[in-house]
Amino acid sequence: MIIKEIHLFQHELPVKGRAYTMARAEIRALRTVLVKIVTDGGLVGWGETCPLGPTYAAAHSGGAVAAIAEMAPGLVGTEVLPLTLQRKMDGLLNGHNYAKAALDIAAFDALGRHLGLGVADLLGGAAAQRVPSYYALGIAAPDDTVRMAQEKCGEGYPRLQIKVGGRDVEIDVAVVRKVWEKVKDRGVRLAVDGNRGLTTGDTLRLSRACQAVPFVLEQPCNSLEELRQIRSQLGHPLYMDENAVDLATAISAMGTGLVDGFGMKLTRLGGLQPMSAFRDLCAARNLRHTCDDSWGGDIIAAACVHLAATVQPRLLEGVWIAQPYIEGHYNPEGGVKIDEGHINLPQGPGLGVSPDESLFGAPVASFG
Repeated sequence: MIIKEIHLFQHELPVKGRAYTMARAEIRALRTVLVKIVTDGGLVGWGETCPLGPTYAAAHSGGAVAAIAEMAPGLVGTEVLPLTLQRKMDGLLNGHNYAKAALDIAAFDALGRHLGLGVADLLGGAAAQRVPSYYALGIAAPDDTVRMAQEKCGEGYPRLQIKVGGRDVEIDVAVVRKVWEKVKDRGVRLAVDGNRGLTTGDTLRLSRACQAVPFVLEQPCNSLEELRQIRSQLGHPLYMDENAVDLATAISAMGTGLVDGFGMKLTRLGGLQPMSAFRDLCAARNLRHTCDDSWGGDIIAAACVHLAATVQPRLLEGVWIAQPYIEGHYNPEGGVKIDEGHINLPQGPGLGVSPDESLFGAPVASFG
């Protein structure tokens, strides 16, 4: 089975309600990139990548289209085998993992459909049919954040992520304390995510001022050097997110004991193939981690859930998907949804999601 055609689409994903806010960005709409591959036997596989704007990471929607277009002519005729495809992509283009991820996901989808297996089976087998999600509380006034936290606890989320940074750290301290005071008896776990928006001094202030509050501190500062500088002075477990730009960096962070876990994005590593290697490395080092992505619709959500289902449950921090923040699904009958803070593993071959292609309009580029 080989790739016969590759088609690229772009699709707008507006944020419903107020903007999604982080330390370094305010998001009102994002343009996702979808990849459709067609095999010589007529089977179709879908992939997706949706960078969280141009400032969150070294990635953006237009860059994904350009990178995939650079590789696509050389990928037509390639076998639909994920490892073979990864090596071929690396030989055609250096870096741009977020773009390669969409093609990797599409290959897994097509291969699963060909074999009649779900992607979780292709990744080694599901350890669970239902995985925990978590909700990210955007930057807001303390009382507004507390109200949202209570609401999401009521919806059954087992984990809440509090966004901090980009403002006076004393406000962040107040937010964390107030949220914990309201949810501490409800069995919910907390993560405090700086999205690289805190200085080392403010990070230490936050950790020390909230010493009585149990949480994991996710990517508070901008660089690896800053994380190393504060690591031994923190009173909370340190998780890496944006700095984990590839497997090599993740391996180094694991081996040197720099972090206690990861908030890992599927597209950051280049797709399901490298993400499964990351999963196994975390298992070897007994490190907890998430299996999520920065943004996107049902395709990327399904990929994250399939991978998460193969993680040992005791090591899975949760799965973040954009579904609560965006309107609609690619297929109303088979969209990936959060139910009582958890997500059911999509059923059927491949990703288990069959998008309505008419939603995406005409391809922005086609090859083959």
